Amino acid sequence: MSTTTAPAPHGRVLSIWTPEDKSFWEREGEAIAKINLWISVPALFLAFAVWQVWSVVAVGLPALGFKYSTNQLFWLAAAPALSGATLRIFYSFIVPLVGGRRWTAISTASLLIPAIGIGFAVQDNTTSYPTMMLLALLCGFGGGNFSSSMANISFFFPKERKGSALGVNAGLGNLGVSVVQFLSPLVVTMGIFGIFGGDPQTITRNGQAVQVWTQNAAFIWVPWILLASLAAWFGMNDIAAAKASFATQATIFRRKHNWLMCLLYLGTFGSFIGYAAGFPLLIKSQFPGVNPLAYAWLGPLVGAVVRPFGGWLADKVGGAKVTFWNFIVMASAVVGVLYFLPSGPSGGSFAGFFLMFLVLFLTTGIGNGSTFRMIPVIFLNEALARVNQSDPQQVALATKEGNTEGAATLGFTAAMAAYGGFFIPKSYGSSITLTGGPEAALYVFVAFYLVCIAVTWWYYARKNAPMPC
Repeated sequence: MSTTTAPAPHGRVLSIWTPEDKSFWEREGEAIAKINLWISVPALFLAFAVWQVWSVVAVGLPALGFKYSTNQLFWLAAAPALSGATLRIFYSFIVPLVGGRRWTAISTASLLIPAIGIGFAVQDNTTSYPTMMLLALLCGFGGGNFSSSMANISFFFPKERKGSALGVNAGLGNLGVSVVQFLSPLVVTMGIFGIFGGDPQTITRNGQAVQVWTQNAAFIWVPWILLASLAAWFGMNDIAAAKASFATQATIFRRKHNWLMCLLYLGTFGSFIGYAAGFPLLIKSQFPGVNPLAYAWLGPLVGAVVRPFGGWLADKVGGAKVTFWNFIVMASAVVGVLYFLPSGPSGGSFAGFFLMFLVLFLTTGIGNGSTFRMIPVIFLNEALARVNQSDPQQVALATKEGNTEGAATLGFTAAMAAYGGFFIPKSYGSSITLTGGPEAALYVFVAFYLVCIAVTWWYYARKNAPMPC
């Protein structure tokens, strides 16, 4: 490969960016890419925290005097995923239009709207349900950020490093789900903002009156959102070569592998965010004697921490192989959950139920990393296969085309997958309302994973597969 000499970056816009050029990468590309990655990570972390804050807040609303039904509470936990998934469709294509630095700063700052709004709304138990639903939908800003963040970071790294880089960005970003579920029960016990944080609420816990500051679950993120927005604006870069019109990016809708990877990523990330959103309420409904907030955060923590490993493993042995076996374990783990439910053959065991969910979260994390490694490789290889490999100019154009389509597909598949964050908790609520338990929803999940196993094997993992990766 040629060793293009790149000039120093001009301001915040990188006029030349050739990460596949090893000389350029070693000389200056890697350092710049890492700066952008390590600013992107905390911004995405905060996006996930705000996106999933309702998974915690919804659990505590009845104790505060809010008269909402179980199904309404599941709706509040699911609504951010519905709006977030829809926003991701637009966010998927916005980085090449606006620039990664600009959009990361703007989209991170937008998180202030739901964070501040929720902080005020929960202080008044006469706040209407439609108002709460609107605030839950606004938390979708956090969900939308994932698509633009992943598309942006994919431009910075060469093909052999994309799996690991995207795994780090998404995995550490996903930690926001676990941290919000772990940290919220702690910060609500203290008036950490003094007169600026509002008055406490009084709830009854174990027969005793206790003061809590529920608004802190949202307000705690406000100063960090401000800092992350400023860091993105002044510390990140826009890539001039990453500019592309919507029409150019929209070619992915004619690519078969875009739709196939939407299905597979729905099975991995959709499962992660859906299980995370519904886990506290599911524990509360099936094991009433257990404090859900003491355990629920561990599942998303496992899934987030292992995601970089999933990307690394896929880089080493192949994304399709990892994804195929991962779905087999996922289907088996859901069967295990069914076994340990109170209405299951075991008669109910929280320890077994919790262990099976930890396995599920583990596999969602590994699958998140492996599927996201598959996407840029598929589209780059597909683009290169259409040109003469001995013509450097054709190869350069095909590489740009493959990277652009791969980035757009990363964002779009993330958009489709985020609907899992709505479907899973809402399926629990509907199943419990209609049948008295979550079993019907879980059987549907098993059937879906079996479809994912078949698709992965046929198109990507089997011998002589159409697109091995």
